[in-house]
Amino acid sequence: MNFDISTFERCKIIVVGDLMIDEYLWGTVDRISPEAPVPVVSAERDSYMLGGAGNVINNLVSLGARVSVASVVGTGANADILLKNFADIKVDTSGLIRDPNRPTTKKTRIIAANQQVLRIDRETTRPITKDAVSHICNFLEKHISEYHAILFSDYGKGLLSPDLMKRLIDLANRHNKPTLVDPKGLDFRKYAGAAIITPNKKEASLAAGIEIKDTESLMAAGEKLLADIPVRNVLITCGKDGMALFEGENPPYMISAKTRQVFDVSGAGDTVLAVLGIAVASGLPLTEGAALANIAAGIVVGKVGTAPIEKGEFHEALNTSEKRPVSKLKDLAALTHLANTLKAEEKTMVLTNGCFDLLHAGHIRFLAKAKAMGDVLIVALDTDESVRSLKGRGRPILDEKERVQIISALDSVDYVTVFSSDKLFELLKTLRPDILTKGSNYTNETVRGHEIIEQLGGRIELVPITEEISSTRIINQIKNS
Repeated sequence: MNFDISTFERCKIIVVGDLMIDEYLWGTVDRISPEAPVPVVSAERDSYMLGGAGNVINNLVSLGARVSVASVVGTGANADILLKNFADIKVDTSGLIRDPNRPTTKKTRIIAANQQVLRIDRETTRPITKDAVSHICNFLEKHISEYHAILFSDYGKGLLSPDLMKRLIDLANRHNKPTLVDPKGLDFRKYAGAAIITPNKKEASLAAGIEIKDTESLMAAGEKLLADIPVRNVLITCGKDGMALFEGENPPYMISAKTRQVFDVSGAGDTVLAVLGIAVASGLPLTEGAALANIAAGIVVGKVGTAPIEKGEFHEALNTSEKRPVSKLKDLAALTHLANTLKAEEKTMVLTNGCFDLLHAGHIRFLAKAKAMGDVLIVALDTDESVRSLKGRGRPILDEKERVQIISALDSVDYVTVFSSDKLFELLKTLRPDILTKGSNYTNETVRGHEIIEQLGGRIELVPITEEISSTRIINQIKNS
């Protein structure tokens, strides 16, 4: 699909919805509790992600949009985590209300042995106060001219009441602002007047009172929702079966899903709402926006947890054909999600780092042996500035873009990242590789970062080097000739 996603950067969007923190507790299981027939999880680490409407926001920011949020949270530590996360990604939180009598929703997922073992929810579903409703309405009325679209993320936690929905949708319609809703519950009539709702197949079945089991029942459910609510458009997401868009008098528009390995479907609906919303805000027709959302959803279901769509990988997916392979270059954010996936799949991650300036046969053999140590090999290339500080003036011979292209062409290499050598410890702590490998011209003790790797439960592996070959020697040979 030919589309320039840089147009997303011109969009300003407000998200109104239920915010939550998604906590992931990662561990291993090697025994059953003697107290009850349940697994004992040895906790290794935990991580936090923006969940619910926060994941919609995370997706929008990742794609380049400027985002505001209007919602209600508590005043405790979980709310502080939310606010810090929003500050980190530069989200406008002036429409956020902190209610000391209301907890911030937190969902804790315990993951071990490649699956979710248990989920613990801490939340309330009671309606927000009248004062909070008035505050949100007043905030939106004051700032509505600034936004290109309004997105509603309803998780049924008491924020989006019928009264608040009606007031905000009416306000948006008076100002000709598109409203997109990810709905919840059995009665979608509270979303009347919205530009589009995006239920999944199960939600659409329950709301329409029609079991969706084939194309015919899907068509019937979509048409019934369109007639009964009423809203202008309905997009039903059907997982591996793609999507169906219902637009008023137009015939239903079917979109086939791209075949991908599905690892975790949590957050896919958030991605659909975000991508469709930013596409509409950019002025794209709904059919094109739905197609973009379908591609994005296909990417995020291959990740662990509520991971947002990354701008680079989305751009690659839009422009990839059979003749143009997807780039192996990943930034630290993308590699972090990849590392979580690999850990959950119990795959061995191998990392090596270096300059790799003027690739030679010794490099090729080294990387092939490194790959054989595990399932995935990540090569961390020093930036040009790092190479210059390590090797001196005149280096690197090849700049980092060329070195990335050359390394990426090797079958033994799965992913490539570029980093500054002074950030090595941060890279190791974030990715937590199982193996850090270097050549046998090092010892375990002289490998930078060996202490961190060993503390994290990984190990150092040295690849035997039997030939005296190096980029520096080749360069000197050329100079002397």
